[in-house]
This record gives sequence, structure tokens and C-alpha cells, in this order.
Amino acid sequence: MKNLIAISLIAFGFTVFGQDVEWKAKNFEDKDGFKTAFEAYEKGKESWELGNQEVFATKDPELHYWKALEQFEKAFKFNPKSAELNFMMGVCYAHSSYKVKCTKYFETAYELNPEVHHFMNYYMGFARQLEYKFDEALKFYQKFENEYKKADRFGKFVKQRYKECQSGKTLHASPVRAWVDQVPEVSTEYNDYAPSITMDGSEMVLTSDRPNSHSPNEVGKYDDDIYTSTFENGKWSTPKPIKGNKINTEKDDISNNFSYNGTKLLLNQITPAGHFDIYESFQKGDEWTEPVSFSRNINLKSDDIYAAYNFNDKLIYYSKSSENNGYEIMVSGVVNVRTREWGLPNREMATSTTFNDGPVYLHPDGKTMYFASEGHNSMGGYDIFMSTKEKSGYWSKPVNMGYPINTPYDDFFFAATANGKFAYIASNREGGEGGFDIYKVTFWGPEKEPALATQDYLLASVAKPIQDPELASEVKVTTSANLTVFKGKTVDALTKKPVEAVIEIINNQTGESVENFTTNSASGKFLLSLNSGANYGIAVKADGYLFHSENFDIPEGSAYNLVNKTIELKNIKVGSKIALRNVFFDTGKSNLRPESNAELDRLVKLLKDVPSLKIELSGHTDNTGSAQGNITLSQDRADAVMAYLVGKGINKSRLTAKGYGSDKPVATNDSAEGRQLNRRTEFEITAN
Repeated sequence: MKNLIAISLIAFGFTVFGQDVEWKAKNFEDKDGFKTAFEAYEKGKESWELGNQEVFATKDPELHYWKALEQFEKAFKFNPKSAELNFMMGVCYAHSSYKVKCTKYFETAYELNPEVHHFMNYYMGFARQLEYKFDEALKFYQKFENEYKKADRFGKFVKQRYKECQSGKTLHASPVRAWVDQVPEVSTEYNDYAPSITMDGSEMVLTSDRPNSHSPNEVGKYDDDIYTSTFENGKWSTPKPIKGNKINTEKDDISNNFSYNGTKLLLNQITPAGHFDIYESFQKGDEWTEPVSFSRNINLKSDDIYAAYNFNDKLIYYSKSSENNGYEIMVSGVVNVRTREWGLPNREMATSTTFNDGPVYLHPDGKTMYFASEGHNSMGGYDIFMSTKEKSGYWSKPVNMGYPINTPYDDFFFAATANGKFAYIASNREGGEGGFDIYKVTFWGPEKEPALATQDYLLASVAKPIQDPELASEVKVTTSANLTVFKGKTVDALTKKPVEAVIEIINNQTGESVENFTTNSASGKFLLSLNSGANYGIAVKADGYLFHSENFDIPEGSAYNLVNKTIELKNIKVGSKIALRNVFFDTGKSNLRPESNAELDRLVKLLKDVPSLKIELSGHTDNTGSAQGNITLSQDRADAVMAYLVGKGINKSRLTAKGYGSDKPVATNDSAEGRQLNRRTEFEITAN
């Protein structure tokens, strides 16, 4: 956008034609009014020219333009028939977030004097492009190139405008299967942008320059602050300033992205040196910690903005300013997980253009990237593009998300729910409240039955996952066909109060720890995603409580599934009983499978941490087969578990083993899901 501003600010001389009313006292009867208006005009023009100087110094001219507009508005009330005034006001708005206002000023200037400025035809093309009149826009751009002698100096930009109009014609003629609706609860007449949401779509952070507790600048504009909103009863709550120390300062603070479990937040703040750096904040209870600057290898002597984690927090993507190509998308990998040391960044070649690229968003499926760009086949301004990870490990050629997701205005930021059905973007398109607003994208298409059953068989008795149809549409967005979202909260089984707990995810086939994080201390809430093609063991641990386990077996290619569960943690006391969901045997046998080791090792640790603890290990079956056969099988399995514990150093006197066969079902035996729940290994505390 800075490059585009540069085009408009070449020094010029004005010529008066026809209806154009010159700024001369003889043209006005009200001499006192003329004097006041002309002073405002001249003062505004000075600020306008300072904006020109800022552009060529690669600085942000916005403040100068708003100062110019403040004076131009006064002059305009007295003389709205000045072609030069209309043109300059149009330029100011064209390079602001309120570009929707520029069209009327350019059209008036052109009507009053089509030769008012060397770039008049260029900006008439810009105005027509905003109105989807792409053929007319092309004619104006061509006329500009033919008639302005120095047009070849700006060939890069004119060629991009040609390309945008051709793309716009194609994309506008074939709308994608999606609705795009403004979100009124979070949109205002001010700039509201940078939406980021949790995977389940229940929480949003956004940035806004709406009035806040800080003092406005000299033109009445407030700094950007970060806000939060929650999705309640079918709508978003009124945004509130994010809770946390030194997150919202008296300078601009811009939200970037949540981590996928919602416990970390990337944001931008201004350094003492005056440029943007990337910072990270962590959720503690119902507040966020003071932001800490990211790695020195990432925050260099440049503007580093709009960062996003990848699906496993091992990579970070962000935009870095450069002198020649605007913002470029960079990627950096973590060097040391414990110290959070990051390596030197590399340019992401698939997304790169000679225009501004970013913000960027990585879907939790690990295979899909969404990013904004002024390049590629944009319709104009920023458009949102999608790229997918190929087998080679490289990102594919970006694909424009299409109209009405994209428009000739600025459409950027992208945050999707894990099911792929909804996304949130920011846009300053026509029809909004003003400036940038938050919009909800709803992807639609023919419904297909999810590949997974409507309920996860291990959670059927405690949670009913939300069913979301896999969407097939002309927009090749990810529909999370390979993703299960597990959300909920950890509470005390007796008091039901939130408990802060550690959740560890283990790949049962490899024994590898996939993720380890802590639930929210104030609410007990947690949120995580699991990709298909693995069997996961989920261990929940908290001081003073027995550990809790879950198991997710997600076949390769499984459809999206959402499980919402409250995990009740039991105190270490006599009578407490825990099912070991990640202890596995072959069908009809009592040999422990290797995937059981991680679960049983947690039990070993518990017994070693509490030396006085005594437990009964119990085996249970469904009612398939003979009663005596089930008793024998369940006893053999309980004995196998006890043998494992003894082999790990647990005194046999602390253990008993009992096979109950099918005598103690916890679910019906009339369904496959119920029989699966009944086939289990448990332990019960008999002494403490």
C-alpha cells in the first residue's frame, strides 16, 4: 500500500477548467469566509505534502493525511467545487482504511476538471475498480499510461492494476459457495481487525482503534488496543479490553494469533526504537501475562508483524518489512524447545511477491496455509489466498479464495474454526460500519456424512460430539477431515470446582509425547486438536488427584469430530476408582501390548509417589462368550497388569488382582460402543 501511495504523490501543478472553482478571492462574495477556508486549504496542503515526504522516506504518512483531511473538510464546506481539493481528499482516503470514501471525491474532481492532475486517470481507474467496473477501470489505466510521459516509471504498479482487473472480472463472475456477513457485535465505525479465534470458535481476540482510556492523538484518533469477545447464545459478546499487565499500552498493540489450545497469544508492540516487534503472552487464570519479546533472530531492525504458530508450535510464520518488496512472509523454526530459542528466518518462497504479503494463518491440520497479499492474482488491495503442503514438503502455488470472500478493497486476516465451516476475516469493503470491520465467512455446499461415527466410542457415555457436515464447495478450503477437537474442563469430582491440571498427549504407537500443557487455573478449560492416522493416549494429572486417562483412535482420513467433556479428577482416597483407558490387549488374550507402557508407567509413578497407597487391579469384559471364560480372561489380564507393576519395582503386597468378567458393566452390552466401554482395566484405592 505504501508503494501505491508513492504513485499518487508526485509533485504536480493544477489547471483550472470549466466548472472548477479556483481558490481566488474574486470568485467568492464572502471575503471573510474565503480567507478562513483558504487558510485551512493551505494548511491542509502543507500536511498533504509532508505525507508525500514521509512516503519517500519509507515512513507511514497516515497522520499527515488525517491532519490534511481535518483542514480540507473545513475548506470543502466553503468550496466543494475545487477539483484540486476533491482530488487531494480522494488521495487521502484512497490510502486509508476508509478508502470507500475516495470514490465520490475522484469522480467530482474528474467531472470538474479531468486534467486536474497527471494521475487523475489512474485514480479514476482505481475508483472504477472499487465499483467492480473493471472494463472502465482498464480504460482509465490505459489512458494514464498513454498520456502521462513518466508513466513507465510506475510500470510495475500499472501492470498489477491491469492484472487485478482481469482477475476481478473472472472472480466476480463466478462467486464461490460462501456467505460473507459483517459481525455487528464486534464491528464499529472505527477500525476493527486482526480477528483470531480458538479452534472451537468460542473465543475471539481482535484489535480496534475505538475510543479507549488513553489520550487520542492530535487528530482525535486513538491507538490500537487488543480486545476479547466470547460466543454466547448464538452471538458474540461486546468486546472488552484483554485482561493482562502491559498488553494494552498507550501505543499501538495488535493481536496476531492464538495458539491452537488458546493458552498463548502472539501480538505486536512498538519498541523504544519505534518499530514493531513480535511478542508472546501466556494465559494464567483469567488474565494474560506481560508480553515478552520473541527471539532476537526474529525481531530484527525492521517491522516484524502478524505472526502465527504452526500446528505443533515448532515453526512460526510472520511478515517482515523490506525496503524493496514491502512485507515478506518469513518462517523460523524452534532450535531449543525448552529455552524457546528460534533459528534465523527464511523467506517463504511460495507466498512471495514484489508487493506486501501477510498476515498469515496456519490451520491446525498442519497442511493448509491462508495468507493475505497485494500480489498474485488479487482483485485489488489485499486478497486472501490459500496454499497446501505438498508431499515434497513445499507449499503449493497460492489460490485466490474468490469473491465474495475477496473484493477490490482490502480483505485480510483469516481465522478458521477447526471444522472448516466458518472463518473470520477483516475487510474495509463497502457496506461496513466504517474502516475495517470483522466479517464471518460461512462455507456451504452439499452435505456429506462424516467418515467417523457420530460419537467417539470411548466417550459415548459422557459426551455427544457435535456433528458438522464435511463441505464440498468450489472454494477448496480445508474441511478438517483429518482433525478431532477435544475440548472441555478439569474439575474436582466432588466439589465440581475447576482444577488446574497438566494434560499430556502421547502417540501410543511410538510412545512419543505429542503435546504437554496446563489447563486454565481459573476455569479448568482446555482445548486441543488431534490429527488422524494415530492412536492417542491422553493423561490428565493434578497434584493431590489420581491421574485420568482417555484414548482416541483416529483412523487415517477420518472426518472432523468435536468432543466436549468435563473431566472429573478424583482425590487420592480409599474407594476412588480409575479406568485405565490406554491399557491394551489382543482380542481374547492377556498379553499386554507395547502401547500400554505409557499408561502403566504413570500408575507406577503414582504408586512410587504415594508409598502408602494400596490398590486393587480389576479386569472386566463384555458379555460375549461364556461367563466362566470371561472371568478367566479378565483375571489373567488383571494378573498381567500386576506383573508389569511388580517388574517396575512395586511391592506385590500393595497390589491385588481380580477378574470380574462381565459382572460389573458400566454401559449396555447391546451396542458395539457399550461393549467397548465394558472391556476395561481399572484400579481402585483400597488403602492410603
